[in-house]
Amino acid sequence: MQAVLKIEKLEKRFGKLRAVRGTDFDVHAGQCFGLLGPNGAGKSTTIEMIEGIITPDAGHILYKGKPFDGSGREEMGVQFQSTSLLPKLTVRETLESFSLMYRKRVPIEELIDLCQLREFQHQRHEKVSGGQKQRLLLAIALCHDPELILLDEPTTGLDPQARRHVWDIVNSVKKRGKTIILTTHYMDEAQQLCDEIAIMDHGQIIARGSPRDLLQEHCKQTVVYLPGKEAVDFVKGHPDVFGAAFETGEGIEIMTTDLSRCLEALSQSQLDISQMNIRQSNLEDLFLTLTGKGLRG
Repeated sequence: MQAVLKIEKLEKRFGKLRAVRGTDFDVHAGQCFGLLGPNGAGKSTTIEMIEGIITPDAGHILYKGKPFDGSGREEMGVQFQSTSLLPKLTVRETLESFSLMYRKRVPIEELIDLCQLREFQHQRHEKVSGGQKQRLLLAIALCHDPELILLDEPTTGLDPQARRHVWDIVNSVKKRGKTIILTTHYMDEAQQLCDEIAIMDHGQIIARGSPRDLLQEHCKQTVVYLPGKEAVDFVKGHPDVFGAAFETGEGIEIMTTDLSRCLEALSQSQLDISQMNIRQSNLEDLFLTLTGKGLRG
């Protein structure tokens, strides 16, 4: 499969801070590639170097095998976390204004239908909801029919229903064969949309692969959750029995590869286990396993 975008040994410093440290990855045609990490991990800096907002100190960014310079920008669409829009324009007028900036354009009616804008297309963009605004920004990123689309945390702050609307649009764009790079803090979003993910921490990629493959390789544990301070104290007091365990909210999560042993130890304790919850590992558990801290910490 062709690598549409190839990142080679990318470096960026801000004073003494090494924000990105020799990052390497490639993104293939038609793929949704997720770049995940906590604040300060280096993912936003990496995205900004790809977008051309900041210049790398070292390394290369190749688009279709060639340096990604100004000549390739027409084939890239970007949805920023926030974008300044011309005031007093309707949603439709805003979309028409941005479309005029490009030689290649998607028909406005097609964009309106794709991004579910029709019912509020004649409202001023300042008056629409957060979810509607994000769909407008996504339509702006798509207005010139780009081959490569960068989505920087496109659903941050949205309610679950609005997030699902954005997911539907991203999946529709994927079906058109477009290549997408997505940054997100939401693990369910990454698992739903991404074919491959890279997890960054301290400016480096610490794991990369499909969500399924990464979970099978790094996170085969079953997660047992127990509420209450008594459970926290008991589990922490028996690390030889329970192994990796993390306090969460008012309880504790045990990540075990030997569920039978774990349950036997809990049943022999004096704990109330009536509210115990058992589930399979997910991507957030994977991050905990690899870094020892929560993605949103």
